Amino acid sequence: MDTYNQDKIDEVVLALLQLTLHDSYRAWKGFDWDVLNRLHEKGWIENPRNKAKSVEFTQEGLAQSERFFAHHFGLEHPSEE
Repeated sequence: MDTYNQDKIDEVVLALLQLTLHDSYRAWKGFDWDVLNRLHEKGWIENPRNKAKSVEFTQEGLAQSERFFAHHFGLEHPSEE
């Protein structure tokens, strides 16, 4: 993985955690352990190394996740309904 921009990978994984968000601040942890560990080191999620099947966002991590999701996957010109 040394040939990839790990910060960009971290952004996209944090954004994709939005897709499995539940209980307002938890998300299923189905991603690479190295990435999850980096997200923890950045202060965006609580320690992923536990028996739970989901990770807990920090307040900063949840806000970043929402921002990254909108940035990477949001519509440029949302249609008005």
